[in-house]
Amino acid sequence: MSLTQIHQEQWTAHPTGYRRWERRICLGTSDAFWERCTEALLHWEIKTRSGFSVVGNPRVVQGAKPQLRAIIGPWSIEEPIEVVDVLESYSRVGFAYATRSGHPVSGEEAFILFREGDEVFLEIRSLTAASDHRGFRAMFPLLLVAQFFTRRRYATALLKDV
Repeated sequence: MSLTQIHQEQWTAHPTGYRRWERRICLGTSDAFWERCTEALLHWEIKTRSGFSVVGNPRVVQGAKPQLRAIIGPWSIEEPIEVVDVLESYSRVGFAYATRSGHPVSGEEAFILFREGDEVFLEIRSLTAASDHRGFRAMFPLLLVAQFFTRRRYATALLKDV
């Protein structure tokens, strides 16, 4: 089970020492739109459309340890993760991953699509703390700024080519 509680409609608990962040965004309407968004989400497109590459299984699978790469101009930063939970139901689809040692930050991130009536929403949940890696720990304030801009890209990623 994930710390971001993706099976729960309301995120109620989180461990101390982590910055908690969540946002809900209405993406659109229709069953066809829902189908396209859920397929895109479960094939890592929220990450790849936001400037990351994903090396590993092309579909989100619980227990998988794909290698994420944040691509920043000519540079890339390796982000080791593990998928800790996957949710697939009629009205809620999503996944959560935890960072592994060597990731620029420590924590967990979740992406959940859900329906209310005809409307399709994206909910992003995140727990963030400084990395266990000394170099990244020193850059933590800058990484929080980068995280802010990345989350803005997540908010529109599923709308691209949908």
